[in-house]
Amino acid sequence: MSNHIKARLYVESDLIADQEIVLDGNPGHYLVNVMRLKAGALILLFNGRDGEWLAEIVKTGKGRALAHVQDLVAPQRTEPDLWYLFAPIKKARLEYMVQKATELGVSLLRPVLTARTNLDRLKEDKIRRHAIEAAEQCERFSVPVVEPLIKLEQLLADWPGDRLLMFCDEEGEGDQTTFPIGKAIDEVGAWQDGPKKWAILIGPEGGFTPEERSLIRSKPYVVPVTLGPRILRADTAAVAAIALWQSFAGDWGR
Repeated sequence: MSNHIKARLYVESDLIADQEIVLDGNPGHYLVNVMRLKAGALILLFNGRDGEWLAEIVKTGKGRALAHVQDLVAPQRTEPDLWYLFAPIKKARLEYMVQKATELGVSLLRPVLTARTNLDRLKEDKIRRHAIEAAEQCERFSVPVVEPLIKLEQLLADWPGDRLLMFCDEEGEGDQTTFPIGKAIDEVGAWQDGPKKWAILIGPEGGFTPEERSLIRSKPYVVPVTLGPRILRADTAAVAAIALWQSFAGDWGR
């Protein structure tokens, strides 16, 4: 980020040249109370639709700022359509997982309630706030959609027919029906015509129950994969799985 740019923020508003928008709530608080920016400061704005724009703060007040949108810095970028589905974990590691999944480019985040899930209540607004902060820092042009907590059984029953589900099965190492991620994408996913839509499912600490594993594996859209011979923590498994997917099927230059 250029030295004269003081902040980069996600906004809900449409972004077009020569308009003024009010930045309040979390963005306004950050600009005025945290960064202590004044009139004349330059910032970057994005909304996930209109690209990235240069704007100038023209006035500040109590926890809010008025910004004048000036020029388009970069057009909206096309990003991979990858869902990340996860069993909720403890707070600090959940924040880490959401941040890293956002940095790695997932398009949707959805917590899944399983038999061994330690948490059964989540604040979606906090998950979204962590995702927004990560997108601002890593210079993404969009923020992942955050869906509400859903039971595993309902998730599987309502699954869309045009998307494959990559099931990271920690007990599948050595099983001939469980594939390394690269092979799964290249060979197992090849039966679908056109671009492949994928989702990644990571289980809770302690893993899925035998009944859940059987249920997941029974679905025709499920592709069981292994992340190697070691048992990974949920947040580590998330980073590994998403990074591998990006290297084989995403926007990492393949």
